[in-house]
Amino acid sequence: MTLTKDESGAESPDSVDAYTPSERRLERERHKRTRSRRATAIAALSTLVTAAVLYLVVVNAPGWQRTKETFFNGEYAREAFPKVLEGLWLNLRLLLICGVAVLVLGMLIAIARTLRGPVFFPLRVLAAAYTDFFRGLPLIINLMIVVLGVPALRLQGVTVDPVLLGGTALTLTYSAYVAEVFRAGIESIHPSQRAAARSLGLSNRQALRHVVLPQAVRRQVPPLLNDLVSLQKDTGLVSIGGAVDAVRAADIIVGRSLNYTPYIVAGLVFVALTIPMTRFTDWVTARMDRQRAQGGTT
Repeated sequence: MTLTKDESGAESPDSVDAYTPSERRLERERHKRTRSRRATAIAALSTLVTAAVLYLVVVNAPGWQRTKETFFNGEYAREAFPKVLEGLWLNLRLLLICGVAVLVLGMLIAIARTLRGPVFFPLRVLAAAYTDFFRGLPLIINLMIVVLGVPALRLQGVTVDPVLLGGTALTLTYSAYVAEVFRAGIESIHPSQRAAARSLGLSNRQALRHVVLPQAVRRQVPPLLNDLVSLQKDTGLVSIGGAVDAVRAADIIVGRSLNYTPYIVAGLVFVALTIPMTRFTDWVTARMDRQRAQGGTT
């Protein structure tokens, strides 16, 4: 490197020669590119071969024509699609409202289970009993009990709307699962975090609110998103009470036509709605894993 004078007369390093990689490095990079292209080509070819084999197996099956007419009829698909989309709006509203209710109730139950001191023992027992019961009770049975059993009681002032009752059943079940997710996050925070907050003059409630809960929620974002994805799919179960959602809209057409194509349409609509949420969950999980590896989050 040589020194040259700039316009002000001061000496400065001359422009450094452009970096020239060695032949060995160039050869290594060419090898990586070649291997990557070969791997991509092999993956594409194997995918095409697998798809072709599956296609031939399905279309050459003895009952394919009957199955095609019963499950993949274009006429019934065109008839069902707008009605399924109309019913899907109910599923989306249930997802939004029940999702918020589940997060709030699940957080309260998790906090109740982690309260310290003998005075809170009854509250901890009740919270544990709630999570054990509703995690063990199948969702479909919970829905039947709430949607069909509550109206049978004829209680004064209690709604008999299947949408509200179905949403209540979903909230009861998923709150138990989300409560355990929150509890795992709270208990994963090292006790030194709470002790440090107390040493700074914060009360137990303030330490929980400002120190423990923010870290616990941030750690549990991926499993919480997975629970919301499951909730989005299970909103279709409210149709057992007569609520006209996407599944019930398809069921009405099936009952009239005895053709099951509307079920396929409803299923594909739910899949199309679930995939973006699933990919977003995977992205958040990968991002948080990278941050942990780099020391960005605790």
